[in-house]
Amino acid sequence: MLFSEQNYRRGTYGGSIEVICGSMFSGKTEELIRRLKRAEIAKLKIEIFKPATDTRYHLTDVVSHNANAIPSSAVNHSSAILLLNADTQVVGIDEAQFFDDNLPEVCTALANKGIRVIVAGLDMDSAGKPFGPVPALMAIAELVTKVNAVCVCCGLPAMYSYRKVASADRVLLGEKESYEPRCRACFYGTGK
Repeated sequence: MLFSEQNYRRGTYGGSIEVICGSMFSGKTEELIRRLKRAEIAKLKIEIFKPATDTRYHLTDVVSHNANAIPSSAVNHSSAILLLNADTQVVGIDEAQFFDDNLPEVCTALANKGIRVIVAGLDMDSAGKPFGPVPALMAIAELVTKVNAVCVCCGLPAMYSYRKVASADRVLLGEKESYEPRCRACFYGTGK
């Protein structure tokens, strides 16, 4: 069951953690923005955060690949998220995989204060391994939504972010010039 904005206003639910995860180009940020805009329509007080290291589209705004945007605060460490306004009811966090390992504790602290926390991020890196704090967030979340892209090789649902450029770095900021979504068979080269 999805938690409704109306029930949050009435205090029917305490705080919660929602995680939106998947590969690159799967619509994670798009879904985060959609949920946050619905909370705004419900006249809930929202605050949005992203890692300061992610400057691909904008220095502070959260921006989807489809160019939908919502104002946010860029922070260097997850603990800065705890400095939000006292009347905040909903917190959005984008690109969770780039945050430090304390992000699950920060989200738990917010949820324990009655705040709805909506987090979006990659669940796997370009090697297909669990990425950053997202797997830990998935374990403690009330709701996990895993979204898929479309495999550029075969058209099946894609859950992997295939890196097209050579780099030994685990983190390589990039877009379509650097990554493409692939299904399991195309990612591992076992497809026909």
